[in-house]
Amino acid sequence: MGQFLNKGNKKFADFSKTKYFVDKTELINKLLEKDADEKFICNSRARRFGKSVTADMLVAYFSKGADSRSLFEPLKCAKDRQFLDNMNRYDTIFVDIQAQFAIAQFEKENPTRFISRNIVRELQEEYPDIALGGMALMNAVSRIYHETGSQFVIIFDEWDYPVRELAEGSGERSDYIELLRGLFKNSDAKEYIRLAYLTGIMPIVRKKGQSAVNNFMEYTMTNPMDLAQDIGFTESEVRMLCERSGADYGQMREWYNGYDLNGIAMYNPLSVVRALSSGRFQQYWTVTGTYGDIDDLISKNFDGLREEIIKMLSGNRIPINVSNGKNDLQYFKNKSEVITALIHLGYFAYDADAREAYVPNKEIQEVFYQYMEDNESDNLSRFMKFSEKILSTVLEGDAEETARQIQGVHNDFVSSIEYNDENSLSCTIMIALISAFRYYYKPVRGFPCEKGFADIVYLPLPNYPNRPVIVVELKWDKGADAAIAQIRKRQYPESLRSFSGEILLVGIDYDKKTKEHTCVIERLYAQTRAEEISSYGKKVLE
Repeated sequence: MGQFLNKGNKKFADFSKTKYFVDKTELINKLLEKDADEKFICNSRARRFGKSVTADMLVAYFSKGADSRSLFEPLKCAKDRQFLDNMNRYDTIFVDIQAQFAIAQFEKENPTRFISRNIVRELQEEYPDIALGGMALMNAVSRIYHETGSQFVIIFDEWDYPVRELAEGSGERSDYIELLRGLFKNSDAKEYIRLAYLTGIMPIVRKKGQSAVNNFMEYTMTNPMDLAQDIGFTESEVRMLCERSGADYGQMREWYNGYDLNGIAMYNPLSVVRALSSGRFQQYWTVTGTYGDIDDLISKNFDGLREEIIKMLSGNRIPINVSNGKNDLQYFKNKSEVITALIHLGYFAYDADAREAYVPNKEIQEVFYQYMEDNESDNLSRFMKFSEKILSTVLEGDAEETARQIQGVHNDFVSSIEYNDENSLSCTIMIALISAFRYYYKPVRGFPCEKGFADIVYLPLPNYPNRPVIVVELKWDKGADAAIAQIRKRQYPESLRSFSGEILLVGIDYDKKTKEHTCVIERLYAQTRAEEISSYGKKVLE
C-alpha cells in the first residue's frame, strides 16, 4: 500500500462508519457497465459536493491487495458477478492533484515531474522484476501491462486545478496537460486502463491545447447525464438524515436545496452535514472558500452581467447559453461565460430543460449578501441598499414613494426588461424587493388562494414571525385600485390570515401611455400564529 498506488480501503471504511454517511455505492455498478469507449470519465461538481469521498470509494473498491468484500456487503451496490469479479483486482493510482501541486511547489520542484517520479517509484517497488527506472509514467504503466496483463484504474481528484488556476502560458500547466495526454491519449491507453476517473470543479473544454482529455465522457453541473444523483445528496437522502437527527426538513430544504441535475433536486452535502451537526441553518460556504471567485468574476463587468445577477438574486430566472463555458478562471469573453463558470462553481444552478440559470437556495443568497456587505462600493452592494429602502417604504405603507422607487428600479437598473405583460412587471417587483430574502421565504409567484392565485406573496421566515405577509397584485393599464379590488374580491387575505398578525396588500399598476407605476398599500390585521407561518411556508415551497 503506497501513497499513490493501491491506497486500500481505510479512508472509505472510516467514512462509512460516520453518523451522516450516505450510501452512494450504486455509482460503482454504473461505472462497471460502461463499455470500452466510455471508461474515460470526467465527473465534475461544485465545491464540497462529495467528489473526494466518491474518489475514496472507488479506490476502496478497485485497489489491488485490499479486501473490501465485508465493507461493501451491507451497502446498496448490486453484488452481481461483474461487481464481485472486479473488486480489488486492479492496480489503482490515486492522485489529489491540487495537494500534490502544493507539495511540489513547497519543495521547489516541477509538480508534474514530482508526481510522475513518485508514482513510478511505487510501481517499481510493486514490480521489482520490471526495469522502470527513469521512465515516464505512461511508459511505466504500459510496460507493466504488456509484461503482466495487469490493467490500471487511474483516479485524479481536483484534476482541473492546474487548468482553472494557472495562466494559459504557464509552463507547469503545459507540463500537466502533457502528462494527461501521455497517460490517456496514447495508442495503448485503451488497453492498459480499466477505468480513468477524473473529478474536479470545472468541465473539460475541448479546444486547442487541451486535447489531452477530449476522449473523456463529461458529466457536469449542466449536463450530469446518468450520474446526476451519484454525487451530492438527493431529497430523499436529506429527508432521511433529517428524520434520523430530528432536524427540520422544511428549513433544510429552504436553505440548501435547489440544484437541478438532470431533473433531480440535489443538495450540497457539506452544508447539510454542517447544519445537522451544529443544529443551525446558516451559510457554511465561507468555511471552505472565500468570496474571491465572486469578486474576480463579477469585476469583469461585462455589459448586463450585474443586471442578470440581480435578477437571479431576486428570485427570477435568466436564459443562459452554457455551451461555450470555460474551465479556467482567467479569461472570459462575455457575461454568459462568467455565469456558466459560476454555475460550475455552485453559486448558481441550471435548469437544463428550460435552459435557465437561477439562485438555488437561501445559503447562496447569504453568500452574495455577505459578499455585498464586504464590498460596499460594489454596484451590487449599492443596489442592495436601495432595495432595503424600498422594502422599508413598503412596510411603512408609503404607496406614493414605493411607486416612485419602483419606477427608478425600472428606469435605472433593469431597463433591459421589456415591458410586455404582467410577467415583466413581476420581474421588476421581485428585483426591487431583492433585500426581502433576509426576512422572507423565496417569493411565491402564483400563490394559491381560495378563489384564485395571488401574483406574488412573501411569507416571513420562522425567525421573523412579526414581519407582515406581503401580498402583491399587479395590473396593466387598469390602475392600482383595481389590483387591490381583485385581492379583496378573490379573498386572498382569507387564505393568509392565520399566517401572520399583519398582512400588507400592495397593488401596483403600470400605465403603458405614461410609462409610470402607481401603487396602493392597505394594511390588514389577523391573529398571530407564528408556528403556522413556518408549516405553511414549507408546504407551499415544497
